[in-house]
Amino acid sequence: MRRVLIPGSFDPITVGHEDIITRAAEMFDEVIICAFVNAEKKYMFSEDERLDFLIAVADSYNNVSADLSHSLVTEYARENGCGIIVKGCRSGMNFEDEYEQALINRELDPDIQTVILPASPELSFVSSTMVREMIRYGVDCGQYVPRAIRDRFN
Repeated sequence: MRRVLIPGSFDPITVGHEDIITRAAEMFDEVIICAFVNAEKKYMFSEDERLDFLIAVADSYNNVSADLSHSLVTEYARENGCGIIVKGCRSGMNFEDEYEQALINRELDPDIQTVILPASPELSFVSSTMVREMIRYGVDCGQYVPRAIRDRFN
């Protein structure tokens, strides 16, 4: 059985993230989407809210579960039997960052591979940063968050 991890801050989860989740759920037996907590980062949404968003999205799939972690991504992957980390990539610059992180993760645990999925072209501009800015300015961002949580953003 192939269990994979999709890590992120998911502050908040977007339709771009959901696209990566959908594609990974079609390719692998089991997908864990996990919001990781970075003590250096300032979040708009609490840990409980971010996990709640992920659970609502995961409930739409029969092979996707959600979690939240304070550990390193590779440590979490190893402890949860995930031999593959799946990451989305919106642009060339984003690819460089993801590639560098994949090399670091491989150094930390050579048994864990990283798969980088390019964003679907129609979603390549969608980011959590964009959605947070829309929220700050009171702009409707409903089309950029998954349907399962859309009513929380209207």
